[in-house]
Amino acid sequence: MIEVENLTKRYGAFTAVDRIAFKTNSGEIVGLLGPNGAGKTTTMRMLTGFLPPTEGSARINGHDIDTDSIEARRAVGYMPERIPVYPDMSVRAYVTFWAQLRGIRRPAAQVDKVLKQVQLFDRRNTLIRHLSKGMRQRLGLAQALVHDPPVIILDEPTIGIDPQQVIEVRETVRALRAKHTVLLSTHILSEAEQVCDRVLIINKGQIVAQGNPGELREKLQGGTLLYVEIGGASSKEAKALLAAIPNVISAEKEGKGWRLKVSPNADVRGEVSKRVMSAGCTLLEMRAETTSLEAVFLELISKEESGAS
Repeated sequence: MIEVENLTKRYGAFTAVDRIAFKTNSGEIVGLLGPNGAGKTTTMRMLTGFLPPTEGSARINGHDIDTDSIEARRAVGYMPERIPVYPDMSVRAYVTFWAQLRGIRRPAAQVDKVLKQVQLFDRRNTLIRHLSKGMRQRLGLAQALVHDPPVIILDEPTIGIDPQQVIEVRETVRALRAKHTVLLSTHILSEAEQVCDRVLIINKGQIVAQGNPGELREKLQGGTLLYVEIGGASSKEAKALLAAIPNVISAEKEGKGWRLKVSPNADVRGEVSKRVMSAGCTLLEMRAETTSLEAVFLELISKEESGAS
C-alpha cells in the first residue's frame, strides 16, 4: 500500500531524510519511531504531498506521489500533529466540510458513521472550541477517515492528551487495520510496542532498524535473557558457577540476582538448576526476561551516535 524507495529531503546542506526505503502491507500498522527531529514528520509530509522529495520516489496504493499526485493524495487520510480546526464550527459541520472537500456529495451518513467510529457522535453538535485536546485529536482522526481511504497516516496521534484518552485513541487506531493500512509516527516507545505490527526506527533521517518489536529485541540481544537468584553462595562464587554453564554468554549482577545472556534457541534452565544444587546452593528464583522496545531503541540510537562521532 505504501512503497518508498530512496526517499530523500534536503534543505540546502542539511539532509532531513536520507534515502529511506520501506514497504507496508494491506491491513498493517507500521510505526515510524524516532526522537524529535529524526525526520518522521518530514517523511510523512512527503508521502502526503505537502512536501516534494529532493530525490527518490514513493507510491501510495499504486499511485506515484510525484507523477500521479492527485490520486495518491485521494488514497490517503492524513492527521497532522497539530490539527487545523475552526473553533466556531460544530463537530459535525467540521467533518462534513472535510467530506465535501474530499468529493463526497451526500456525506451525512458517512459523517455520522465516522463520528461513531471515533466516539464523538454524542458531541456532534458541540462547538470545537469546547472540545478537550483529546477530543480534538479524535476529531482530527475523523477528518482523516471520512473519505474511507485505504491508507491512513497519523503524525503523533496521542501527543498531549491524558492517559484515558490515549487508551481510547490507541484502541481506535488498532481497529483501523480491519480496513486500512496505517503509518503512525511516534516518539513514545510504549505506544509503538502496543499498537504497531512493525516498527521502523529512524534517526538522523535514516532507518537504522526495522521489524516487529519481538524481532528487534531478539536482534539486539543476540539471544535470550534469564534472571537467576541463588542462595548460599557469595557473589564471586555465584558468577563463576553461572558463567561456566554452556551457552551462557554473560552473567551480570542484577539486584539480588544475576541476569544471564543465553545463546539463541538455547534452554539452560535445567543445567542452571542442576549445577546450583550440585554446588550445595539454593535456587531462589529463575525467570525469563525480555528487553523492552525502549532498551532496543536507546541502544540503537546510542550506537548511531557513537558511530557518528
